[in-house]
Amino acid sequence: MPCRILLADHSPLFRAGLRALLEQKKDFVVVGDTGDAMTAVSLAEKLKPDIVMLDMSGELDSQQALQELFIRAPACRVLMFSPRSELEHVMSCLQLGAHGFLLKNATVSELEQALQTLRGGGQFLSSAVLPMVIGQALKHSRKRVVSQVQTPPLTTRQLEILRLIARGETTRSIADGLGLSIKTVEAHRSQIMHRLQIHDVPGLVLFAVREGIIRLND
Repeated sequence: MPCRILLADHSPLFRAGLRALLEQKKDFVVVGDTGDAMTAVSLAEKLKPDIVMLDMSGELDSQQALQELFIRAPACRVLMFSPRSELEHVMSCLQLGAHGFLLKNATVSELEQALQTLRGGGQFLSSAVLPMVIGQALKHSRKRVVSQVQTPPLTTRQLEILRLIARGETTRSIADGLGLSIKTVEAHRSQIMHRLQIHDVPGLVLFAVREGIIRLND
């Protein structure tokens, strides 16, 4: 069954182009589009799309719409897309609960990857902003007491490894730093992904930031 998508962008020309592009793909179908963020919420509630692509350029009241979507259409996955790549702008989307962030200058293949990832229940960060998020998280990260982190049950060691993964550490550096074998670290990472139902590093970074396991601003 094709993935059902709702488009919300202030530009009629952009919406038309994106609709034409997606309708060429057999895996996607556009069920509606609008230039108004709050109208998008009403349409999402009525049409029940799999994914809402929500413009975050500043022309739409996207932040309020994002919050309303989680109340009125909680089954929808939300992909924010924007021409801006500033850290605060990206983080405002993630902290409000968006499932992904995509830059408007993304390639067609990256757009498809983002939609397929969200469709499969994952989370997506545009490749252009992922290093920035990890880098800033590394500078401003702080540890939280395990009991304060509202996650599926992870052990203290798994939380420690998740934090290091989200900060951009390699498997070898994690193993060396914790005095573990590479195979042990890989086993922990596999268990973390299984428990969280997140199967890629960008998704783990998003989860760690949103849950406060790492923070960009203390």
